[in-house]
Amino acid sequence: MTEPLAFSLPVIPSTDPALAIALRQKLDGLAKPLGALGRLEDLAVQIGTIQGRLDPQVNRIRAYVFAGDHGMNAEGVSAYPSAVTLAMVATFLAGKASVNALAGACDVEVMVVDAGVDGALPAHPQLIDAKIRRGTRNAAVEPALTSAEVAEALARGMAIANAAADEGVDALIPGEMGIGNTASAALILHRLAPAPLEACIGVGTGHDAAGLARKAAVLARAAARSNAARPLEVLAEFGGLEIAMMAGLILGGAARRRVMIIDGFISSAAALAAIRLLPEAAAYCVFAHASAERGHAVLLQALDADPLLRLDLRLGEGTGGVLAAPLVRAAARLMTDVASLDDVMSGRL
Repeated sequence: MTEPLAFSLPVIPSTDPALAIALRQKLDGLAKPLGALGRLEDLAVQIGTIQGRLDPQVNRIRAYVFAGDHGMNAEGVSAYPSAVTLAMVATFLAGKASVNALAGACDVEVMVVDAGVDGALPAHPQLIDAKIRRGTRNAAVEPALTSAEVAEALARGMAIANAAADEGVDALIPGEMGIGNTASAALILHRLAPAPLEACIGVGTGHDAAGLARKAAVLARAAARSNAARPLEVLAEFGGLEIAMMAGLILGGAARRRVMIIDGFISSAAALAAIRLLPEAAAYCVFAHASAERGHAVLLQALDADPLLRLDLRLGEGTGGVLAAPLVRAAARLMTDVASLDDVMSGRL
């Protein structure tokens, strides 16, 4: 673990209702029928209020794939061994994973963050070394993280968001890789929604019926071990490092007025934790898609979020967020690139 960062929750600016009205009036004056672009118009208003301007700009979008391992995977909560996390990080850095292919098609930058991979990673230009420890502890038998480790993960996520804002990145996509992380996300959802545990548990990486039953039994043991219900306590009890660090990225990005494009189940669990810590963060989150993973619908309902896409994805890595990136860019360009109806009718083009 490298030198600790000072941690305190950031100040997230409130969005301006008067600006939202002005943005809507500007949209209504464009050369198109009122409301003809549907939810894209709502997204344009949200982006404008996030940036605090009538002419929002979304040019650079960057996905961060946060990687971390989970001690609870020793209990068989995933169909795959933890070694897959390290192998997939190498695949991301080689540019050969699904997120890389989709990011290339959608003009999205990709960075990988070692939040807590159980293995050594060589330096790479696209790798951020933010490792807290080599995997979490086994949440079925003990707290996954200490309170200090949670604070450090949040602080490092916030620092990454600040660095991206300083570089001029307009929108951030928190993505993840961590074998066993749907188990942690289910426990976080269970406590922070709150929702019945059985409604939060899905097949993850591809369990059969027996595997799903084993996963449910392990999570029931983990949940019975602690009655934690506050966000920081829940993150400590159930992990994981990549989820806590994504929550920090969301908080830090919101504090810097960046558009936060939220991916699927795991990223949404991080958003849930961030929003439970600071409810003002919700206004900065654009939920990209409805995951096929059981529990995501419960999570979206808990946050009153309506995702942009429904593609039955359940991969993670930030892939759904990347696919939503062109919609975010397009919505912003409505506010800057479309003529007003007055200009069209008067010939002032």
